[in-house]
Amino acid sequence: MIGRTLIIFLVCCLSITIFSFVKNSPPVEKKQKVIRTIIVDAGHGIMANGGHNGAKGAYSYEDDICLAISKEFVKNLQKEMPEIKIVETRPTEKITSLSRRADIANESNGDLFFCIHVNAAVPIKRRTLTGYKTVTYYTGKGSKRKKKTKNEPQYKTVTLDNPAKGTETYIWGAHKSEEKELAIRENAPMLQEPDFKKSYGNIDPNSPEFIALSLLKTKQYFKRSATLAGFVQDEFAKVGRVDRDVKQRGVGIWVLQATAMPSILVETGYITNRVEEDYLNSKSGQKELADCMIRALKTYIAWLEKQQDDIDKENKKSDKNKPKDVSAFLKMVEGKEKAITR
Repeated sequence: MIGRTLIIFLVCCLSITIFSFVKNSPPVEKKQKVIRTIIVDAGHGIMANGGHNGAKGAYSYEDDICLAISKEFVKNLQKEMPEIKIVETRPTEKITSLSRRADIANESNGDLFFCIHVNAAVPIKRRTLTGYKTVTYYTGKGSKRKKKTKNEPQYKTVTLDNPAKGTETYIWGAHKSEEKELAIRENAPMLQEPDFKKSYGNIDPNSPEFIALSLLKTKQYFKRSATLAGFVQDEFAKVGRVDRDVKQRGVGIWVLQATAMPSILVETGYITNRVEEDYLNSKSGQKELADCMIRALKTYIAWLEKQQDDIDKENKKSDKNKPKDVSAFLKMVEGKEKAITR
């Protein structure tokens, strides 16, 4: 009897110990797999002759601010998501050509392209009336010539700082999709996912099927770029930044249309506004901007994982013995890529 009681007591103690260990064990962190490489592009840079390439504020330059914010973004991102590989197109103060920036992104097989910039607004010029001046003039000819006077208004042009402020995020223009499609086709190996050949076979990049795939990828990247840009702007608004929304631009942003991946360009603030300039140059401002982009990235990854889970579920339901071709792949992605409304 005593032996049975002892055994029961020992079993109970062991169960409690095991339960406590399991309960108190730290949860296993799920590592995301949808984003492996992020390209960080610090806008502008110091030219070979030592001159600045970006906008100028009252006391600072866009080149320096872009690099500082990019470095803060990279540093904090490495801490929070060490599994992600980060490639910087301009790691130093020296400028990198626009074509080389795009090449670096494509050669690195980037999954996302973050371009960091600083905005500038044209000064406001106003004419103010300062008074009148008496002007002499003559009418008629010969004996009929008469002297007359009149008062002419005098003006002074005053240049004022533009009060524009806030953040805005650009994606490439939808009407410029042919450049994005070309970038995708020229970087065809980037579309070769781990199980791509196994599922869909070898595809000729010049074939009609692959061109159709490139067009779909263009649409997919546009949607993903717009989604990420929206999340970025949402985070800026949460910390009190003026939200100037997501915008499209078809000219002047080569790196957005020449990169075969979802790409955004973040205008972090206005260097021509003195209050904004102080914010952009401050350590606290640079950290806040970087942290906002990181939170937006996490939201984007969660959204992307949901899209991938839906596609995986659809794959499991499909007939494994049925031959798969490019059209099936296009239909699957087309149907499962959902737009996010802000």
